[in-house]
Amino acid sequence: MGTRIRIACGVAAIGLSLTACGGGAGNSSQQGGGQGKDTATVAFRTPNWILPISAPGFTQGENDIFTTALYRKLYSYKLDGSSPDNIDPRRSLAEAPAVSDEGRTLTITLKDNTWSDGKPITTKDIQFWWDLVTTNKDKWASYRPGGFPDNIAEFKVKDDKTFSFTTKKAYNAAWFIGNQLNRIVPLPQHAWDKGDAKQTFAELTAAAKDPKSYATNPLWKVGSGPWKLEKYVPNGEVVLAKADTYSGPDKPKLNKVVLRPFTGDDSEFNVLRAGQLDYGYIPPANLSQKTYLESKGYTVSPWYGWSITYLQLNFNNPKTGVLFKQPYLRQALQMLIDQPTISKVIWGDMASPTCGPVPSKGEGCVYPFDPAKAKQLLEANGWKVVPDGQTTCQDAAKCGEGVEQGAPLAFTVTSQSGFTATSKMFAEIKSQMAKLGVQLTIKEVPDSVAVTPACKPSESKCSWDMSFFGSQGSWYYPAFASGERLFQTGAPVNLGSYSNPEADKLIEQAQFSADASALTEYNAFLAKDLPVLWMPNPVYQISAYKSGLQGVDPQDPMNLMYFQDWSWKS
Repeated sequence: MGTRIRIACGVAAIGLSLTACGGGAGNSSQQGGGQGKDTATVAFRTPNWILPISAPGFTQGENDIFTTALYRKLYSYKLDGSSPDNIDPRRSLAEAPAVSDEGRTLTITLKDNTWSDGKPITTKDIQFWWDLVTTNKDKWASYRPGGFPDNIAEFKVKDDKTFSFTTKKAYNAAWFIGNQLNRIVPLPQHAWDKGDAKQTFAELTAAAKDPKSYATNPLWKVGSGPWKLEKYVPNGEVVLAKADTYSGPDKPKLNKVVLRPFTGDDSEFNVLRAGQLDYGYIPPANLSQKTYLESKGYTVSPWYGWSITYLQLNFNNPKTGVLFKQPYLRQALQMLIDQPTISKVIWGDMASPTCGPVPSKGEGCVYPFDPAKAKQLLEANGWKVVPDGQTTCQDAAKCGEGVEQGAPLAFTVTSQSGFTATSKMFAEIKSQMAKLGVQLTIKEVPDSVAVTPACKPSESKCSWDMSFFGSQGSWYYPAFASGERLFQTGAPVNLGSYSNPEADKLIEQAQFSADASALTEYNAFLAKDLPVLWMPNPVYQISAYKSGLQGVDPQDPMNLMYFQDWSWKS
């Protein structure tokens, strides 16, 4: 999920695998492939949320890319170290914040920009956004009680261009700028405001839940981004057209971008091989086709993300949640996941182990693959291990509080469909766990996030055990890789309801302390405590684009796509 679960991230998906097929596009594919030199055709999962206020169940990465193309965020970011606090001064709608009052007040000045109808973007549009999210924060996916906007003591508009936030506490400025201000998207107050924040939000949300009307509803005609929506087919093709009135400095060079979805790996890759995509991707299991695609005029470029990947555990499941609450069991399960081998063999060396909540090179995991030690842990804690059978709790006194004698180690993994490498990965993990009598059932669905929500044990929707949504990375961080949205108690994307007071304390320290060691301590604790099972972190995708298409690289590690930078070589 994404940032965005994507998740997106956090949970993002732009489709992905191959069947052997003949024929290719020929070298003529180097320019203007699918549609012509003024257009680029992109393999892209159909977005299903247009309102630039994230909603629970709609935090997938493709939605963030889509809404950002239509509505500019207050701040854009880049991680190349070229600017303070990772702000991208060129794409941002405002100057960098001026920090005062011992770090508690941030004063922000808007640059000169306009909406697509010519009206200026002013602090009225910031105030409008503020009123909508504060009045309806329980319906905002980014909201966590006590977090933004609850942590603001005063929001003050000074004039048409200047406003300020005064926080209740002094935060780490890098954290606040990267992880709080990143949520602000000016909204067209003059076009959307009905005079009542609850009524307006309800109408906007209702319209956003009606994707068949996206291209025709007048609401979505007023934007601030470099693109406007020309065509939208639910679960089908989306066409973005250049916004001629766009006021930003990064004006589109193409006239149109066609976003084309696919049902799975095979269909996408066959179309890519045929030269009918200007930008697509190679499934990790089929990286051997790289040379073939390059011979047909494609550039192959891995898209590395500022991300982690994990298998979510449902601590609130009324049956299996009590098992997940046993630290030794989480450790044993982690030791049965051979991250290095899966990364190399199944993901074609286009993944690396996740060792903790902060992105890393995948080295020094606390619980490396070790089936023998996992077996010892289970047996020492009262389990009768039955290789290739069913392991059960033999001594309830040792198995842990709430675990009944005879309880089996049997879980269902709800995973993503359409990703060959993911299917192969779970087949491998299932095989390894079965050797110690841990039985996994793999259930693939199109959208695993939607059917594995955060829940209370008494709710019927709480029957899921494990959830995976990391075929292209489970979570893409904003500029500052802290865990308040993922692993803090009650966090909006804490789908498994993990809760640990020590983790909460360390997450808060990372937010408030400018000391770099705070983030290190947080990472070390959660790497050991296992709020989730750490999984191989794949590159977002192995991109393949026509060699005549310029401006694609470098691809954004925070999982956004800036189509306005793309152009065809003349």
